[in-house]
Amino acid sequence: MPGITTLEDIELIIEDIGGGGGKGPPAGGDDGDGGDSNRRRGPQLPSSRRYATAIVIALVSIVMFFMAMAAAFLFLRSTSNKWVPLHLPALVWVNTVILLLSSGAIELARRSLAGANVKQFRRLWSVATALGVLFLIGQLAAWREFVLAGFYVSTNQASSFFYIFTGLHGLHLLGGVCALLYVSLRKFENAKVSRSVAAEIASYYWHFMDGLWVFLLALLYLGK
Repeated sequence: MPGITTLEDIELIIEDIGGGGGKGPPAGGDDGDGGDSNRRRGPQLPSSRRYATAIVIALVSIVMFFMAMAAAFLFLRSTSNKWVPLHLPALVWVNTVILLLSSGAIELARRSLAGANVKQFRRLWSVATALGVLFLIGQLAAWREFVLAGFYVSTNQASSFFYIFTGLHGLHLLGGVCALLYVSLRKFENAKVSRSVAAEIASYYWHFMDGLWVFLLALLYLGK
């Protein structure tokens, strides 16, 4: 499914780009023969433009998938005579605030890291990760409210889209939580990638998931 493997793609991109920070040949330039020097340096690292393109492709694949689902949602809502208005659980709005707060914490964490305040970065990054987990728990609780109210996946078209949108977004966001944990727990002292690069890439994905959820929530609200 598009986007499910995005975390693995991002990690590969991190390793590729992070290698750009590696040390070059010795300052003296005395490498011996050219062939041995090339072997030590390894393959040429991708440019920043290639890195940006890879990130865009990974995120666009997710956008295309959800846009197809959104088009089906809008088509059925406007043409089906079986469409039943959907009333969103109040908890969904609380979850949205939690997700927005997590994005704010990530940005503050990145600024702390840029200012070499690693301790503050770790604290804020952990807060963002915890808020992400709390959002997922809150979505499960919203599902429970829906079930208790008698709405299931097959109850009507609107409830089906509620479970599909929230479920697929939750799976993708779970990948984002794994990315945040990777940045938080990874030992970067001897890694090919710097913590700042890893944090930047993970934050891109997280903010994208944040924006995607706001879009999906707007669609669900239109289904009322």
